[in-house]
Amino acid sequence: MKTRQQSLLDWLRHASDDQVLQTGTTRAYLRQIAYGHKQASPEIAARIERATAARCTRKALRPKDWSTIWPELAANTQQHIRSVGACAPAAKP
Repeated sequence: MKTRQQSLLDWLRHASDDQVLQTGTTRAYLRQIAYGHKQASPEIAARIERATAARCTRKALRPKDWSTIWPELAANTQQHIRSVGACAPAAKP
């Protein structure tokens, strides 16, 4: 099933040519990724995340394998979940 990346589509509507150039690919290829016809390579996914100021993340672009490609992000996510859980209010009985 194709996964549409609405945040990437929204960004593309207003992105300048220079911003698109920062992704390392073309506007047309970014549309192919955004509509789910192509999968962003790890390099392109990281560049898209930087160019969009994290409006469209690597995790969203590669949901099935992002934790394998970027294990440091997975570790940071787990640390964040543990720290938030530790600070969460206790459940009411």
